Amino acid sequence: MKISIEHFHHANLYYLCLVNGCKTSDHNRILRMLHNYDRHISLLTKNTYAIILAGGKGSRLFELTKWRAKPAVYFGGMFRIIDFPLSNCFNSGVCRVGVATQYKSHSLIRHINRGWGQFKADLSEFVEILPASQQKGDDWYLGTADAVSQNANIIRETGAKYVLILSGDHVYRMDYGVLIAQHVENNADMTVCCLETTVEEAAGRFGVMTIDENNRVVEFNEKPAAPKEIPGKPGLCLASMGNYVFDVDFLFEQLEKDGINNTSSHDFGNDIIPSIIDNHNICAFAFADPDSSKKPYWRDVGTLDSLWEANMELIEPEPQFNLYDRSWPIMTYQEQLPPAKFIFDDDYRRGTALDSTVSSGCIISGSTIRKSLLYSSVHTHSHSLIEYSVLMRGCDIGEHCKLRRVIVDTECHIPAGMTIGYDREQDIANGFRVSDKGITLVTKEMIAALG
Repeated sequence: MKISIEHFHHANLYYLCLVNGCKTSDHNRILRMLHNYDRHISLLTKNTYAIILAGGKGSRLFELTKWRAKPAVYFGGMFRIIDFPLSNCFNSGVCRVGVATQYKSHSLIRHINRGWGQFKADLSEFVEILPASQQKGDDWYLGTADAVSQNANIIRETGAKYVLILSGDHVYRMDYGVLIAQHVENNADMTVCCLETTVEEAAGRFGVMTIDENNRVVEFNEKPAAPKEIPGKPGLCLASMGNYVFDVDFLFEQLEKDGINNTSSHDFGNDIIPSIIDNHNICAFAFADPDSSKKPYWRDVGTLDSLWEANMELIEPEPQFNLYDRSWPIMTYQEQLPPAKFIFDDDYRRGTALDSTVSSGCIISGSTIRKSLLYSSVHTHSHSLIEYSVLMRGCDIGEHCKLRRVIVDTECHIPAGMTIGYDREQDIANGFRVSDKGITLVTKEMIAALG
């Protein structure tokens, strides 16, 4: 009887015995196998150092990243995007983590210090900030590979055998332990996380790879305009998630070679991966949903439309991404606030929220919230209607306002009587940003410019 990684990771003992026709005498043997495999993964994760690349500008989010890096953007009512790869690390047993920061990093660093500073380095658990600090010369981080290279000495000091390199600006749930275990079992030099996506979605946005029957990467193209389709699956391609596992010595060897290449952009997708495919064992790890056979949840929330859509998904009665899963908690910094409050129950004004998420500290005062997501300390006043909208921390919505398909940035006060999201041309005339799909972004600077 062969037990696969998927069996170890997903199935319970009874189901294993049932489908494989095991006798009662096999139970203890399978239990030992499961225990040994779990122990195998835990040793691997303890020998892993994760570096999260969180210096991205996020220019497609426009004014939302005017004062913060993309990984510091709010998501899901009480989180920042960076919380998701960080939570994945600690839930996976990868407890030594560095966060490489660069672009407008103050908000991100403050959040990490407040929400992720409780771990103890003497217990081999820590989250440390790795700011661009010209470790190897006069340059800031020049690319994803250079960001890791400039912190090579810091990584070496941990004594890690494996380096897990993660993108800091995606939302998903993933057990990195299984990824690292497959990397070791394949005797790979590098493993690239990938998932199936449409050619249309991947074009110009994601690295796209071709693999053989043994999951070995045979071709890699960074953000191609016309991605190669998966054989037998028209319209689909295999996209890189921007997550990699390296054997530490192999990684540093490749970074040193890349560092002296004057023609390199010092990027994993553009330079490192294409240069090592032919002569080294580069494997693909197919990201799968741990709970079903559905396409796994993974969101690149790098545009106003994708950010709005991903937030709207969370308020569905049974969202694919379950923030309430206690077996895989998403950790963050949360200010100590009173509970949300809904006030007034008069016929002419009633504080209600329907099919919505309302965070701590909010006051819904005689207004109606429908299919919307409110972050902490939002105050909506009487006779206002908010629908299909995302209101970020500390917003104040005046009386008799109407908002529909709107993202309101933090600490923004919407004056009484304003209507936003109903008339595209009027929104543009008011100085608000309207996306391709009709999502309106409002910031406090835009409101101030109205006078």
